[in-house]
Amino acid sequence: MKIFVYALIALLAIIHQDFWWWDNKTLVFGFMPLGLFYHALFSCMAAGVWAMAIKWAWPSDIEEWAESADEQGGEQ
Repeated sequence: MKIFVYALIALLAIIHQDFWWWDNKTLVFGFMPLGLFYHALFSCMAAGVWAMAIKWAWPSDIEEWAESADEQGGEQ
């Protein structure tokens, strides 16, 4: 699952460069430029990928080390 999360991060880095909508004058909901709407959706997607990274790609051994150091009163 880590590889899938890493691939999504790479995909987000690529699609963040939205040069294809720079000249588009379309308004979404009658007031929001399409490029701004795209970036709002992109931010939501990035938050979702970050949540997936925390759930499936976060190094749990570091968490275990930190918790054991706290319980024993210092670093080991």
